[in-house]
Amino acid sequence: MENDRKKIVVQYVRRYALITLGCVLYPIGVVMFLQAGGLAGGGATGIALIINQVTDVPTGIIAFAINVPLLLWGWKVFGREFFFSTLYVIALSSLLMWLTEYIFLTRLPEIYGQEFLPFTDNMLINAVAGGAIFGCGMGLIFRCGSSSGGTDIPVKVLKKKFRHISTGTITMISDIIIVACSVFAYKENTFEVLFFTVLSVVVFTLCFDWVLYGGNSAKMVFIISEEEPARRICDRVLKELDAGATFIDARGAYTGGEKKMLLCVVRPIVYPHLRDIVNEEDKKAFMIVSSAKEIYGEGYIPPGKEEL
Repeated sequence: MENDRKKIVVQYVRRYALITLGCVLYPIGVVMFLQAGGLAGGGATGIALIINQVTDVPTGIIAFAINVPLLLWGWKVFGREFFFSTLYVIALSSLLMWLTEYIFLTRLPEIYGQEFLPFTDNMLINAVAGGAIFGCGMGLIFRCGSSSGGTDIPVKVLKKKFRHISTGTITMISDIIIVACSVFAYKENTFEVLFFTVLSVVVFTLCFDWVLYGGNSAKMVFIISEEEPARRICDRVLKELDAGATFIDARGAYTGGEKKMLLCVVRPIVYPHLRDIVNEEDKKAFMIVSSAKEIYGEGYIPPGKEEL
């Protein structure tokens, strides 16, 4: 009982540590690169900025008005834990964004008499760096079952309905629509600004999906060999790679001889070691290797876990 309680505490602390790291990356990507580089925004913030340009209503009030009903919707659909973790993300990321703006746009220029942002006027660097850092931060937040509020909540709801589409792709589509709408609000927007904004959204999606799904990928390997070498390979896989394996009885179609087929799933980092084992134990072994994007079971994703 005590061990179970400690395990729950460790998992809870680890989860919020990763969420906090995501919140730290969030303002670095958004404020230091995207905002400083003059790129348009997506999500609820992008919607608020568009409405502000048209109505002159303060952006903060608009963003608040958008977030409150969406947060309540998120509580109803995803539960109390999601609601409070999202509140934590909104509060911390907002604070860190304010601190980043204050330090780099106000305080440091006052002290040193020079501008610190943007780091570069190169829009390509701002788009790629900002999209990548922002995407990694949001990927960590989503991987921990939370969100940053705003349009992230409808995205998670749509993911439950369209399970075959990745979360990053749904986010990219919604952000591109919002960015496209900004053309009608920002008269100073040029084709160049829109192009690099869309590029930042694409980079965001790639990094977001990589963080969200990348840790679940592995190599699925079928090894066909004679019985004795197959058992030696299996013993070494269990001991040296700390991976599971399954034997499947097989028969050669041409020779009619009995074979053993070993099915195992390993992380990409240990796959070269597996190849060495097979080569050392049976140089005539036949291997079929493919990528497994999602693996459910012990050591990977729990079967009952909510889809990301």
